[in-house]
Amino acid sequence: MPDASTLALFSVAALALIVVPGPAVLYIVAQAIDRGRVAGVVSALGISAGGLVHVLAAAVGLSALIVSSATAFTVVKYAGAAYLIVLGLRRLLSRDDDEAAPEARRERTLRRTFWQGALVNVLNPKTALFFLAFLPQFVDVDQGHVAVQIAVLGLLFVTLALISDSVWGLAAGSAAGWLRARPAVLRAQRWTSGGVMVGLGVAAALTGERKS
Repeated sequence: MPDASTLALFSVAALALIVVPGPAVLYIVAQAIDRGRVAGVVSALGISAGGLVHVLAAAVGLSALIVSSATAFTVVKYAGAAYLIVLGLRRLLSRDDDEAAPEARRERTLRRTFWQGALVNVLNPKTALFFLAFLPQFVDVDQGHVAVQIAVLGLLFVTLALISDSVWGLAAGSAAGWLRARPAVLRAQRWTSGGVMVGLGVAAALTGERKS
């Protein structure tokens, strides 16, 4: 178990990284603008669930295996990119949701939004690389129980990220209420959210290969 000073230092370093918007925040904001505050928070919960998978993988060493294998890394990378592009294209090509009532859309999509967020993060090999590069810097090997230390630090990071991501989701969802009062902007939501997801997928696919 990391001591109090290590946890404090880790929290400061983690917050410095978390407050900078990244792909996860863009995904959450797109979902919140498209479907409202609840969907934004649910997206953040999904992203956090995917983060927990990476924490578990890092603790038991599976992430190290993926990172050490160029083939496994590439497969995960392109699977994640393809999934984002598919989500974006489905949104761009779907027209019925624009005419549906916001309440009906939330009822249909909240569960799907959660699992999409989780898969987006699980299929992001950069998250695995991040945990393997960042968490070990705060692990004291002499204390033993390295896996437990990694798990504790990972859970702390995911918790802090969830708080930050939820704020982004709530803020974007609040703005969405104002945007929905304007039909032209409402129609543009589909193109904005779909375009963001396609762009994230293309960016992930074009990222340079893993260095050996």
